[in-house]
Amino acid sequence: MTPPIPRIPHNDHGVLTPPALGDWEPALTVTVVIPAHDRQETLNLTLAALSAQSYPEHLLDVIVVDDGSATPLHLPGLAPARTKLVSSPPGGWGRAWAVQAGIDAATGEVVLVLDADMVPHRRHVEAQLRWHHLAPYVVALGWIDFTDGPLSTPEQVADALAAGTEDRLFPLSPHRHDWAEQIIRDHDGLRTAPSSLATRIHVGATASYPAALLRSAGGMDTSLVLAEDTELGYRLTQAGAVYVPDPESRAWHVGLPTAMRDHRALKRYNDPYVADRVPYRRYLRTDAGRQWLVPYVDVTVAAAGSCAYEDVRATVDTLLAGPLPDVRVTVTGPWDLLTPGRRSPLTDPHLDLRLVQATFAHDPRVHFHPPATGTAPFRLLVPPGWVVAKDTVERLVAHMEEHDLGSLRVALEETEAGVTTARLDRTAALSRAALVATPQDDPDDVVDELFGLEWVDGETWGFSRRPAVYPPRRRPPSELAAATARHEKELALYRKRVAALRAELAQARKEAAKNGRDAARWREKAESWRREAVRLTRERDRTVLRRAVRRVRDLAFPAD
Repeated sequence: MTPPIPRIPHNDHGVLTPPALGDWEPALTVTVVIPAHDRQETLNLTLAALSAQSYPEHLLDVIVVDDGSATPLHLPGLAPARTKLVSSPPGGWGRAWAVQAGIDAATGEVVLVLDADMVPHRRHVEAQLRWHHLAPYVVALGWIDFTDGPLSTPEQVADALAAGTEDRLFPLSPHRHDWAEQIIRDHDGLRTAPSSLATRIHVGATASYPAALLRSAGGMDTSLVLAEDTELGYRLTQAGAVYVPDPESRAWHVGLPTAMRDHRALKRYNDPYVADRVPYRRYLRTDAGRQWLVPYVDVTVAAAGSCAYEDVRATVDTLLAGPLPDVRVTVTGPWDLLTPGRRSPLTDPHLDLRLVQATFAHDPRVHFHPPATGTAPFRLLVPPGWVVAKDTVERLVAHMEEHDLGSLRVALEETEAGVTTARLDRTAALSRAALVATPQDDPDDVVDELFGLEWVDGETWGFSRRPAVYPPRRRPPSELAAATARHEKELALYRKRVAALRAELAQARKEAAKNGRDAARWREKAESWRREAVRLTRERDRTVLRRAVRRVRDLAFPAD
């Protein structure tokens, strides 16, 4: 009889009890996938360390994927017995492309991705694999030490692992994944980390996945050449994964990663890709009105055959009118009934369904079938005929995030037929519940056990019945409203005239002031000219007088 799958609430892996290293019997097969591009020297060290692992050799195989190295890679003599080298298939390039090629070729029940610049300790694989023996939805993460010192030889690496002295293989760099380790410390080894935060720890240089879970999540996004681990971590969370960082799964990282060498340039490159694909990064989605590849909330409104067009339209209209721009609406219904053949337009039995389709056919936010891409972290189901306040969806999601809930049930109305409800679910909670539930379980009970389920009142959260007339019609204005409008128009005209007169008066004052200054200057000049005339007159009179005196003197005393 198959034992029941452990039920891990939130990310609390503390409910699992891993065996002590070296004191248990492994059973799962593991394929180690190593993507490599021009990394022959460090790849040799990685393979040497893998050849000396404590995990049983017959349960471990290795796939090295050469991602278009300038000088083709080769397998060294010191490597696990079941190691093969393959080339990335044509059609793409980059780490994600190479890792996916390895995943496609992997046969192990667990896939462990290890970068070609990693030198794992002897218990590295064993430490991660013990968690996979406990639950089939654990993602185990290794613990990384960085070195930028001289390299050892493959033989020295293998000898150090055999002797248990691998922690002294390289000089320890002061650089660390400080931000990740801080999150782990602050949240009790990630046990108390909320869903939207736990996913950030997935850095990918050394991480292992249940092969079935990894493939069900879609594997790597091969369209990305950077940020692929961040994006994969998000999708694994939505698939129900629990993250376990294991400090006993240690490994050396040879050299510093790009994130430490040039963090600013890396972030500048990654941000647009991460914003488009990871709705949790709210700080990257601040542009009003933008649409994104992956929505934050996926809303479903069911347009049944007998559902009124006005009910569906009113519900969808209000859902799209809120402040969250990354809301995607799917209107489900029997759309295959809408054939293009001849019909009576006004008595068509599927008239309401056609009107719904005609209303939203060209709105890119509205779909008539669930989109194949972009798994949102939240799913909202609203019955047609109910409208929401502008901030309802945002408030509901904020409440879910604050309490890390799995589901909110919104009671809208109770009638003889039962209780009408809306519901907001966390995608990760639904996926986790599906992984662990038995046929006898009620899915809501499992969600409640794992993440918590809460009932709230619809009116309190802004739900109400749609208006009796929808869409709203503009009524003719009343006499009072018409008179008010006329007076407002007259007042606006008078205000305009007053403003023009004030401007004219200001101009006149300006000109008057200028004229006054000109008059003062002319008065000053006139006074100056008068004084000059007086001076000249006096000077002339004195000259005439002196001439007369000389003449009299000449007459009185003639010359001899």
